[in-house]
Amino acid sequence: MSSFFRQEVDAAVDALLLQQVILYPTDTVWGLGCDAEVPKAVENLYKIKGRPEGKPSIVLVADLKMLTRYVTEVPAGLEDAIAAQTRPTTYILPAARSLAPQLVGPDGTVGLRISQDEFCHKLVLRLGHGLVSTSANLSGEPTPATYADVDPRVMRSVDYVVNWRQDDTTTVAPSRVVRLGPDGQLEVVRD
Repeated sequence: MSSFFRQEVDAAVDALLLQQVILYPTDTVWGLGCDAEVPKAVENLYKIKGRPEGKPSIVLVADLKMLTRYVTEVPAGLEDAIAAQTRPTTYILPAARSLAPQLVGPDGTVGLRISQDEFCHKLVLRLGHGLVSTSANLSGEPTPATYADVDPRVMRSVDYVVNWRQDDTTTVAPSRVVRLGPDGQLEVVRD
């Protein structure tokens, strides 16, 4: 791991600990993020994005242990589903807890994804808890696959822009979203 990589992780974590909103490369698209446990930070992120209330965002976690911090019960089959996934997958899980209320769906669920991307993984590990992950676009506008696609208005609105992978032109689709039923059955919400 390069010193520049470590510096960018540290700078992003510093901003998050100050309850700020960051622009960062996720394991899928460029995203807006903040500490998932701080309602005021999530409120600021939603204002930047123009996201309507009642539309929850995904939360990135480092591992299954961190995931269990945010749900009261891990559904049967979740570990197997995670082990079998072949691309970034967000799981809609019941009984959300310990999160900013804006991140919890009307039915009490939360969308959680274990990030496999090295930068995001280190960022979440250093933060010590969940990181909001929503696409870095104004609500209703196209999702920015690369840094060059991010609207300048969004860039000017955030508190910190991560200087990592800004020149990467690789595009990855947004995460697959699945709902895991109590019986362990997967229902694809977005493929």
